Amino acid sequence: MSVYTTVSEGELTAWLKDYSLGQLLELQGIASGIENTNYFVTTSNGRFVLTLFEKLGTDELPFYLNLMAHLARHGIPCPAPMANRHNQFLGVLNNKPACIVSRLVGKSTVAPNGAQCAAMGAMLGQMHIAGMSFSQIMPNPRGASWRAATAPQVLPFVSAEQAVLLESEIALHAQPANLNLPQGLIHADLFRDNVLLEDERVGGLIDFYFACTDALLYDVAITVNDWCMNMDGTIDMFRAQTFLRAYHAVRPLQMNESDAWPLMLRQAALRFWLSRLFDKYLPRDGELIHAHDPGHFERVLKNHIAAAHAVWL
Repeated sequence: MSVYTTVSEGELTAWLKDYSLGQLLELQGIASGIENTNYFVTTSNGRFVLTLFEKLGTDELPFYLNLMAHLARHGIPCPAPMANRHNQFLGVLNNKPACIVSRLVGKSTVAPNGAQCAAMGAMLGQMHIAGMSFSQIMPNPRGASWRAATAPQVLPFVSAEQAVLLESEIALHAQPANLNLPQGLIHADLFRDNVLLEDERVGGLIDFYFACTDALLYDVAITVNDWCMNMDGTIDMFRAQTFLRAYHAVRPLQMNESDAWPLMLRQAALRFWLSRLFDKYLPRDGELIHAHDPGHFERVLKNHIAAAHAVWL
């Protein structure tokens, strides 16, 4: 979430006339993240989040908005899209597709404890189960084809050693092994800054705009790679096992998922190492952009390779 497209109070006031959300009281840009323009919006009727989509088109967006509405109806604490007077979730603001959603309670953490990891593991399992009744399909836009297309663009910016690692991992994960694992709706970006906590309770899951259909285990690996990782890129086994046991209690992992786990951790690390390399060396212009360090996920990937035979459950 960043600010690429400026929205004034006057422009938003005019746009909100299509909604029954009350009078605009405050508009504040959100300076974290890298994909969309986001603002906190306070009106006389409540607190909301405004999103202007910088990459996604109007043909893709109904999937995400319908998904959030579905999950919210099934008890998952996620942003609920607000419909306008035409009963549409999606509008246009400053020539960009835009929506406004409910703002959730809680705040993100930079250092989750064991209890918070357990709560997150259980919530991820609940989200996966709730997503099974969502009928729409979205192939993963950051899957093997994306990895193969993106790697050549970043290779000129990395060292020879990094290039060897990158190309070997992309080749390793080129085969569609994920299709043999239980499939469903995944968030695909449940980092700590996309989860709002109230003490040890999950108050909200946000930023669903990488959500897609893929192996459920891949979503687990992405989340563990952030929630259960030490600063040096090594896994905290206590937090990871706590997370996995809580998830397993809600949606039991199958034997083939347990077997695939070490490689799935590597695939999840590769995805974010590659996207962060791209964002660092081939960025878009924007007002408040905070590109993340790609070196972190390079270290995570290397540590997963070194610990390929670790015992997890």
